[in-house]
Amino acid sequence: MAATRDEDARVRAQYEALPYPARDPADEKRRLITGSPSHLAEINHYVFAGGRDFARSFRALVAGGGTGDGAIMLAQQLAWAGAGGEVVYLDVSRAARAVAEARAEARGLSNIRFVTGSLLDLAALDLGRFDYIDCCGVLHHLADPGAGLAALVGALEPGGGLGLMLYGEYGRAGVYPAQAMLRLLGAPEIAGAGARVGLARRLLDALPETNWLKRNPFVGDHLAGDDAGLYDLLLHSRDRAFTVPEIARLAAGAGLAITGFVEPALYDPLLHVADEDLRARLAALPWIERCAFAELLLGSLKRHVFYAVSEERAEAALARPDGPAAVPVLRDADGPAMARRLKGGGRIKAEVEGVKLTFELPPLAAAILARIDGRRGLGAIHAELAAAQPRGLDWLAFKGAFDRLYAALNALNVMLIRRPAARR
Repeated sequence: MAATRDEDARVRAQYEALPYPARDPADEKRRLITGSPSHLAEINHYVFAGGRDFARSFRALVAGGGTGDGAIMLAQQLAWAGAGGEVVYLDVSRAARAVAEARAEARGLSNIRFVTGSLLDLAALDLGRFDYIDCCGVLHHLADPGAGLAALVGALEPGGGLGLMLYGEYGRAGVYPAQAMLRLLGAPEIAGAGARVGLARRLLDALPETNWLKRNPFVGDHLAGDDAGLYDLLLHSRDRAFTVPEIARLAAGAGLAITGFVEPALYDPLLHVADEDLRARLAALPWIERCAFAELLLGSLKRHVFYAVSEERAEAALARPDGPAAVPVLRDADGPAMARRLKGGGRIKAEVEGVKLTFELPPLAAAILARIDGRRGLGAIHAELAAAQPRGLDWLAFKGAFDRLYAALNALNVMLIRRPAARR
């Protein structure tokens, strides 16, 4: 217990000295940092089957809010949507909180409540229950991640869900040997975060080309130039990574089921394997085992972003494009602009976490994209396209084309679904 308390104190001291990630509140005037988890369209898709009306009372907790990325993004998107409710920011670091508060002030956001404390103390803090909880990059720094997740679940409304991020083991190749070398060099005993960072930089300069961290192109916090990123990567006093099966067991231990990983393409081995026999074997595996295979296959996943709900809600929580009422939503993209870049069917090429992907699109892709505005349902889009065709367009032909387009864009986390009962 004494060792655990000492580590807790070191973790707090780290984030007081070096709030992470490094952010300048003045930058809020020129851009909003978006990401996953906790983009509003993703929450609706993966937690509420696309049917959440955010104009109703909506409470979100950002547990381990750091310098504010998740809380600011979610609060701003709620404000833009004219949604009610509250985002509660919680973090152990007063220095990180000060940065987040300054960012909120720069944006004029009044829908964030700031609290200093640990997610392990949620019951004592008496913050109430939440429709959605974000916990990004925190559980892997706890002595007992399972206890941390249980504390979060205890604060969740019965119909709610969570968006989480945990470090991935294979994509962080070289990180933990470098941490071990710094411990051997006495980094924990050196007084002052700046002196420890200086030691780490000297070690980085000494790494040979054969070193795994030197050879890993997917990890870059130590290359960005800021001390906070380097410290968090190589000098953190408590840090572990997870594989997909370990995440599944962690979730199950808290009574949760995973509704999706982001980006989905990275967890679908059928997108990365051409051999037909291997594809047939992979297709027969349960979904979570296919995700585990993809992680092993790619080797580049340095983090796992995923959504989870209670096990009994798992089947009903995920939105699907299953009928005319389903409304396609583009995540931070413009349908008509995408349509203009396509000719005929065309193709989309993308690179995600170092993985190159190509999707062949159906001939109707541009016409469908030109009509996606987050309000029209599939039935309305089909009716418009059918009216524009000399011989009409039957539903099955349209739906087949849309499903191909959706498979490609959803895999890239560009297209999501909402139900018409939900307000934008």
